[in-house]
Amino acid sequence: MLSHHAALIYVMVMVSAADRNMTDAELHTIGEIVSFLPMFRDYDPTLLPKTTVACAELLDSEDGLDRALTVIKAALPTRLRETAYALACDVAASDGEAHQEVLRLLEMLRHRLDIDRLIAAAIERGARARFIRPNGSH
Repeated sequence: MLSHHAALIYVMVMVSAADRNMTDAELHTIGEIVSFLPMFRDYDPTLLPKTTVACAELLDSEDGLDRALTVIKAALPTRLRETAYALACDVAASDGEAHQEVLRLLEMLRHRLDIDRLIAAAIERGARARFIRPNGSH
């Protein structure tokens, strides 16, 4: 079973990899989140590369996406599911582009983690607000 830290990292990696292009902005955002958020204070950041590789290997396996979503949900207490969705939205917003694959994955996460649609909309809007650029683009 995954730790809640690994499950949150899996969510971020999945969103970053959804369009088959993990951008520098997305990877930077993941690193910042892990180093900054209180949620990760008791996480060893040297494990981040290993956790990222483990997620990629799971995603590459048969039924990898479904299996990843299942282990993520099992590892996350209910109180951290909205946090997971918020982190996913932050990674999605970080490179300024929301590809169709990313939007579909966010929808799958929302359903699998039982995130209420109105709460999800608020989380999504907050991510857009946090990552807007001075010229007004996302």
